[in-house]
Amino acid sequence: MARSSPPTEGKSSSQQIDAIIKKPGDWRVEEVKWKKPSNPMGVPVWSHDGIICIGETLKSAARLIFPKGGHLKDPKRIFNTRLESNSVRAIDIHKGDRIDEVALEDLIGEAVALYIQGKG
Repeated sequence: MARSSPPTEGKSSSQQIDAIIKKPGDWRVEEVKWKKPSNPMGVPVWSHDGIICIGETLKSAARLIFPKGGHLKDPKRIFNTRLESNSVRAIDIHKGDRIDEVALEDLIGEAVALYIQGKG
């Protein structure tokens, strides 16, 4: 059985990617926020009824910031920065780091649940 794909003729790569992201129809929302002269590309943000995670590029790492990370369980201790904050937690990922994908998925799922339950 052949799978049908949305027509891509005349659409930019960005538009095609947006269509792929929207297709599942679930909690995944990806957007760009906070564009300004000092950062014209803006900041990638993933949200669902509130901001789940913010992406940031540093000189030597990529950082995933969880604004409500202080309210999340982190039994695998993948949060490795912003630990002094009462609310925000972050993960710095350096070149060559191995990421515990299951633990990251668990954190994201818990953050989504936090907002769905109205506790975010």
